Amino acid sequence: MPTQVTNYQCPSCTGPLHYSGASGKLECDYCGSSYTVAEIEALYKEKEAKAAEAFETADTAAQSGDSSAWDTGSMSSDWGADAAGMKTYSCPSCGAELICDANTAATACPYCGNPTVVPGQFAGALRPDYVLPFKLSREDAINALRRHYKNKPFLPRAFSAQNQIEKIQGVYVPFWMFDGEAEGHARYDATRSRVFRTGDWEVTKTDHFEICRDGSMPFEKVPVDASSRMPDAHMDSIEPYDYAELKPFSSAYLPGFLADKYDVPVADCESRADERCRKTVLDALGRTVSGYDTCIPRAQDVRLRRGKVHYALLPVWMLSTRWNGKSFLFAMNGQTGKMVGDLPTDAGKYWRTFAAIAAPVALLGTALSFLLR
Repeated sequence: MPTQVTNYQCPSCTGPLHYSGASGKLECDYCGSSYTVAEIEALYKEKEAKAAEAFETADTAAQSGDSSAWDTGSMSSDWGADAAGMKTYSCPSCGAELICDANTAATACPYCGNPTVVPGQFAGALRPDYVLPFKLSREDAINALRRHYKNKPFLPRAFSAQNQIEKIQGVYVPFWMFDGEAEGHARYDATRSRVFRTGDWEVTKTDHFEICRDGSMPFEKVPVDASSRMPDAHMDSIEPYDYAELKPFSSAYLPGFLADKYDVPVADCESRADERCRKTVLDALGRTVSGYDTCIPRAQDVRLRRGKVHYALLPVWMLSTRWNGKSFLFAMNGQTGKMVGDLPTDAGKYWRTFAAIAAPVALLGTALSFLLR
């Protein structure tokens, strides 16, 4: 039995293993053998024990949410024996730092498409608490992107032909996940009107109400992406993920994929997490006010009890490409298939289509104008 968990060699032929989202297993491309994650972890249980114990300790030692700051005390950069077989790549163009296992090679940067990525020494990376495994395969991602292209009538034909869809890459994007509780208070001024007649008079009677709402709401794993290279709008667009499928981190999920190393610290993400919590509470309070013609918030207050912060990796299929000097980034949720991405427009196609529609309309307008004289 091999003692290096980081290589994830096939127990049958010693070939490299990769994780297949379709089967949910680690598969060998050489002999065709497949193993569940549990089986591989059992084979390398001595090396995984330390990481599992660290996770259990952090999870059971959760502090009270009555704190003024988010709790990051349980996070650790101790990868244990896993670190021996991990490697990194850095992109000299956009600065991305990518982590992968020893058998996975990065040939291009998934963020900017730069074909030159520089290998480096793995060191100092924070060990994730959770990972959400890929559920959709590379073939699923390629087919989805092709369908995405087909539904765009003004997409330049050469862009589709020259865009190397097969270079799409599976990347685990880093996220901070925030646990806590929020208490909210809101006061609204509302009105309800009714109209009735008295003799020859039409009367509108408006009743005014002051409405107060109070409530509390627990939060678990509020996500904020921790990569400056992944546009927030892209990640917001491909949410949500089903966090019920989150797994305690194991590097057994990494073979065949890249993992982006976070470069946005927790402190820089706290305000966004706070705002997400506040907005969710206030929206929930607002939904309880109904049956009025108007409702205007007059006072709103949310108090947060900040709890633990977790580090998680979420699956994204990514393709970065350039066209006429511009960069285009496509991202697809590796669990649900939800996709987002900007596309170029063929100006010639657009104006020809516009002219084909506008000309008959103009002629019809002229004809109607002539007939109505």
